Amino acid sequence: MPTRYYISLPDPARARGGDDSLAFRAHGADGFAAELQDALRSGGLFERWRARQDEPDDVDPALGATDADATVSGKQDDLHVDLVVTTSLPSAVLRQRLGLLAGSGWQLRDVTAA
Repeated sequence: MPTRYYISLPDPARARGGDDSLAFRAHGADGFAAELQDALRSGGLFERWRARQDEPDDVDPALGATDADATVSGKQDDLHVDLVVTTSLPSAVLRQRLGLLAGSGWQLRDVTAA
């Protein structure tokens, strides 16, 4: 069953993960939404991160799950960006992908059934 997550990027300029090659590159709401949606639908971001680990084979394969039906919409609201994520992925996977993309520059605002 899909879940809807309401995410805020309070300071989009600082919503960048610790590794520039994995972090958000976007500067607007639509760009952030598109990058996160791609990270949930495909395994590319996970595989790039996994390849950088000291022991890639020891990484929990469950973190590489994808959801081809995941959707993310973005809206600029004053100085912050609001994202609405609808996915059937476990919250641990969503948190891991957001951590890679945005570091600690995101906030979970609400969670509902989709």
